[in-house]
Amino acid sequence: MKVYTLFNPAARSAYFMVPGLAAYLLAIAAVLLTALTVAGEWERGSMEQLFASPVSRLEIVLGKLLPYLVLGMVQLLLVLTLSTTVFEVPIRGSLTCVFAVGFFFLTGMLGQGLLISVIARNQLVATQAGALSALLPSMLLSGMIVPIENMPRPIRALTTIIPARYLVHALRTLMLKGSGLATIVADLLALFVFILVVLALATARFKRRLA
Repeated sequence: MKVYTLFNPAARSAYFMVPGLAAYLLAIAAVLLTALTVAGEWERGSMEQLFASPVSRLEIVLGKLLPYLVLGMVQLLLVLTLSTTVFEVPIRGSLTCVFAVGFFFLTGMLGQGLLISVIARNQLVATQAGALSALLPSMLLSGMIVPIENMPRPIRALTTIIPARYLVHALRTLMLKGSGLATIVADLLALFVFILVVLALATARFKRRLA
């Protein structure tokens, strides 16, 4: 009985690891940038200027997210460029779909970082909370190192709330298999739900007072 490897016939580890590394790097940039920057504003007291302005809480939240979203998309472009040129990982699927799922992931993780900063209001606490809630799960529970199918059932259930799981699956599907949008609809939907939850919580906790 012969076993055929369809999407990685050379058994190159880079094909398996690079999509996971992309998710991990994006998670680091998204969560820590917003968590530390906004928490620093709480510490310095510069949030008082925003409280005195005639803008809504949602507008403040979006204003904090958009600059980092642009930086995150540039980082995604750099990661994909290095993946194809240095590690020779192919992108067989649609680049539009790759950037779409990256956009959804970055938006959700930026919202998570903002939520951490609103709750913590301290850079040290925000760093620890970001590492525990985003960085470690993105590495250990996303399927980056260990396939989710090989994890114990309770851990597999826990991975359903980890956004990096859906990005890793979508990137591997698009880059290695060359599949289309229909195969990542579930991933996009899960990330969209995560975006709605974290932005709603961050907006609700973002009160126009310091106390």
